[in-house]
Amino acid sequence: MTHVIVGAGLAGDRAAEALREAGFAGEVVLLGGEEHRPYERPPLSKEYLQGASDLDAVHVHPAEWYGEQDVHLRTGSVVTAIDRDAAEVVLADGEHVGYERLLLATGSSARRLPVPGAELDGVLHLRTLDDSDHLRTAILSASRVAVVGAGWIGLEVAAAARLAGAEVTVLEAAEQPLLAALGPEIGAVFAELHRERGVDLRLGVQVAEIVGEGGTARGVRLADGGLVEADVVLVGIGAAPNIGLAEAAGLDIDDGVVVDEHLRTSDPRIHAAGDIAAIWYPALGRRLRVEHWATAQYSGPAAARGMLDDAAAPYDQLPYFFTDQYDLGMEYTGHAGPGDADELVVRGDLASREFVAFWLRSGRLLAGMNVNVWDVTEDIDRLIRADRPLDVARLADPAVPLTDL
Repeated sequence: MTHVIVGAGLAGDRAAEALREAGFAGEVVLLGGEEHRPYERPPLSKEYLQGASDLDAVHVHPAEWYGEQDVHLRTGSVVTAIDRDAAEVVLADGEHVGYERLLLATGSSARRLPVPGAELDGVLHLRTLDDSDHLRTAILSASRVAVVGAGWIGLEVAAAARLAGAEVTVLEAAEQPLLAALGPEIGAVFAELHRERGVDLRLGVQVAEIVGEGGTARGVRLADGGLVEADVVLVGIGAAPNIGLAEAAGLDIDDGVVVDEHLRTSDPRIHAAGDIAAIWYPALGRRLRVEHWATAQYSGPAAARGMLDDAAAPYDQLPYFFTDQYDLGMEYTGHAGPGDADELVVRGDLASREFVAFWLRSGRLLAGMNVNVWDVTEDIDRLIRADRPLDVARLADPAVPLTDL
């Protein structure tokens, strides 16, 4: 019996690990399009990009682990099609690999900027380990860095570039950084953080083109005619899920690949995990596709349990993500998209950047974010799952332990 995993990122690796831990004795084939063995992505825009950690710290497992666990890791293996009738995946070289169960963990790709000059040398993106290596080298030799997009990747790269001594300009179309994720009041906290560190943060601006010289980017032209000169241009405008294989195979798609609580797709022999999976979250009462480390970390093993028909162990994690920028550390639990919440409650002080923010609707907690406040994520998780109206005054009072709410 062969279980095939397409995508050798964190979700795929954790699924292979979970299959072996659960006692699966059949063949496990882990197919990755990159030449690298599985690695974690958060360090690529944080400590690894800054040179604070080495390559060994990025990889999920040592190289020898795959042989020891009898996981057949095949790097540089690009899957081009799924033949559901034959229960096979087709590789770019024409090879067919059969499966009893198949897991799709194909991740996401960085979105490209749809303007002239976007393909010039010196216009970089950050998604892969090779991207991070290239960006780190470029930042170390650059005096001026322009970042298009003030989302998580854009701001983390801006912090790394400032710490490396470069002049940094961040260009964002919205009126605050992270506006869709956090709203204007909390987005302003991150704006002030970066401006204090010397970042030229320009909000409400549109990029018209990347200008170059000799085929290499030399700056960003704005819609108002202004020019931002730069040696390096980092485009951080989000990621697109790699759902092409699933879509071509006729699986149900709704933003991502639709899965049930066992990460099973509309084909019971095929599962999906990580960035591409549109997962039903019972505690939130909605289906979401979440592109963060924790989703890969936990949905991979959940998919493995589903591949083994373990009906007693459905996926039951709330969305979670984190960031580190300069001296700010943050964790976010739950989900509150644009228009979801009708109230923002802050416990602590925004100005000192030591607080917990809560997004509520009709008094019920949707999401919580702790900034430079630690050991509260379990309490936030519990309050979200309780799904009951909270006493807002007590929620905002730092003297009231979250465990008492």
